[in-house]
Amino acid sequence: MRQVSGQRAARLSLNWLPLMAGLLALAICLVAMRTWPAATQVLTNQLFDGYQRLLPRQATEPPVVIIDIDEASIAELGQWPWSRRVIATIVDRLHALGAASIGFDIVFSEPDRLSLSRAVDALRERGATVSLPSGTEELDSDASLARALAGANAAVGLALTDEGRESPPKPKAGFAYGGTDPRRYLTRFNGAVRNIDLLQASAAGVGFFSFATSRDNVIRSMPMAAVAGDEIFPALSVETLRIAQGASGFVIRTSDASGQGGGGIPAMVDLRVGELTVPTDADGRMRIYYSGMPNMPVIRAADLVAGRTSAEAAAAIEGRIALIGTSAVGLRDIVATPIASAMPGVNVHAEIIDQIVAGSFLMEPDWADGGTLLATFLSGLILIGVASRSGALLSTAAFLVLSAAFVVVSWLAFARGQYLLDPVGPTLTLLVVFLVLTPLRLALENREKRFVKNAFGRYLAPALVERLANEPRALRLGGETRRVTVLFSDIRGFTTLSEGMDPQALTGLINNILTPLTDVLLKGEATIDKYIGDAIMAFWNAPLDIDAHEEKACRAALAMLDVVEALNRTRPDPIRIGIGLNTGEACVGNLGSAQRFSYSALGDSVNLASRIESLTKFYGVDIAVSEFTRQAVPDFAFLELDLVRVKGRSAPVRLHALLGDETMAVRPEFTSLHQQHDEFLSLYREGSFAAAREKLAALRGVAPPRMDTLYEIYAERLSTLLADPPGAWDGVYVARSK
Repeated sequence: MRQVSGQRAARLSLNWLPLMAGLLALAICLVAMRTWPAATQVLTNQLFDGYQRLLPRQATEPPVVIIDIDEASIAELGQWPWSRRVIATIVDRLHALGAASIGFDIVFSEPDRLSLSRAVDALRERGATVSLPSGTEELDSDASLARALAGANAAVGLALTDEGRESPPKPKAGFAYGGTDPRRYLTRFNGAVRNIDLLQASAAGVGFFSFATSRDNVIRSMPMAAVAGDEIFPALSVETLRIAQGASGFVIRTSDASGQGGGGIPAMVDLRVGELTVPTDADGRMRIYYSGMPNMPVIRAADLVAGRTSAEAAAAIEGRIALIGTSAVGLRDIVATPIASAMPGVNVHAEIIDQIVAGSFLMEPDWADGGTLLATFLSGLILIGVASRSGALLSTAAFLVLSAAFVVVSWLAFARGQYLLDPVGPTLTLLVVFLVLTPLRLALENREKRFVKNAFGRYLAPALVERLANEPRALRLGGETRRVTVLFSDIRGFTTLSEGMDPQALTGLINNILTPLTDVLLKGEATIDKYIGDAIMAFWNAPLDIDAHEEKACRAALAMLDVVEALNRTRPDPIRIGIGLNTGEACVGNLGSAQRFSYSALGDSVNLASRIESLTKFYGVDIAVSEFTRQAVPDFAFLELDLVRVKGRSAPVRLHALLGDETMAVRPEFTSLHQQHDEFLSLYREGSFAAAREKLAALRGVAPPRMDTLYEIYAERLSTLLADPPGAWDGVYVARSK
């Protein structure tokens, strides 16, 4: 299991790649959020639209009534445009019913083609003599409408545009401001579609009804003030509010005005109209918070003209702002809003008025941009920290939790405070970081798994290799101290067995023996350390924790004997193996030189296992186990061999022969043998050599043949001890060789 040390250094350096890539992606996204906010505007608008559909503005008893030029009114009164005399009738009746102010979502840009005065003039131009009786009502319908406008609190509509070059009229109301001239930052138009001078002069006010454009043509905001030519004009909604309150003008508050404490680029803060204050964004737009206005009265224009106004309708007009507009599809004043794909444009102006009077506004707080960037930065660091050190599942969970947190905070800010906090930018930033980190992390994990599988695939069981590949951090490269159970095995008489065999035949013999033995060890969750000629070194509990590793080592040793017996049934000359087992602390890890290293184990416990394996030949047993391993497996069939002081180790160790598993341990013949064997050793250790020899003679009569060598050793020792009794006796045998 040898690897070039440079590969380890490369793996360690690659662990920094996800962290660096994640930080770079986070930095790029933060810069993009700061310098290019429009990149996510479409998604942000869609999200805030969804918020309004889920939680529209609370419905009120609105201060607005709509006079609707609908399809039924057109069918009754004739094709649009109607005579200005009809419009004058509407104005007169609204004024008579006590409308607080009247606003036209209509522009009268040309003289009335249906005016009778125009017909009379045309006849006279052709030579006809036309005489009218005295007391005849005014033939000029534009003049009729002008008189009606002059007698009512009415504001005519104005379309500001960049398409026409007609100069706008003079505004009716003035604007007061402090600080920077608002003409520098308000929405600017090149020209206007204006009313004829007669109507313009007669009206009490003029306001534009041009909506703010968006990429998807959804009306989400409306400029409260805009610039055309060199003049500032109010929106139709606030102009009607001004007239209704009897105010003479507007007050614009700017960020750099005295007392505002602002800084940076000058911007609009809010618009004051009479007693009402309208908060705006930097360029004077108000975000519209729609309610659908289910309680708003709508009166058909034809009913008002025909005098079919009910008492309920009359009461609805009194004290309210009356907006005259159309819901007829053919007149092309149908717009899309966050809560409806088709809404009459006049209804949008009504929503604005209702929202201003109710004082219910959608606002983006001053700290929103900075707070969002900071929250994005911190959450990005959290995601990078998790994703660069964890698997795809935990990384995905972190991404989803952090993203959900942004959305939840955004929704709660909207629902409880009517604040607009954009979660789209932060969520997309986290997505970018996640998409950068996850594939890179997976690639590195796969690379690490391949490294682990290549390094350990021939030394660990497949299940352990897969477990180690999934938990590579369980492998501490460089060495660590662990409690392991070490196994050494060796083929008995291999030198004699190999005499006369050519190298190819000898290689085939070794492979045929070691392959099934290795299979047994791998199945028993062992780590194969090395092959030393005909010997195998293996250990348990490294690099991964193995439960009950002492027991698994004993079972593997017994299974190795079964494999050898199976092989012997196919061979003319049987083979035998000796196995030594010991449990203790060892240093395990990548050990070796700077040029080459392998995963191995070092320490006194390893050396002791090797000595124990050598002693199996001396004691004539197949498996010898130290007392440290024996203590962890109390239910197996063990017979104590001896108390031995092995070469190179001062403290003696108690050795045991492993004869079988827990099923053998409960057999009557073994329990009887075990009892007599322990009685013999007690006599031997206490120095009762004569009694011990008598017990040994009886014991040899019932012991299995595989114990003959052991008992022959004790018989020779007892003869020597009886012939030359020792002065001091501790029962320890000193091994003279390794």
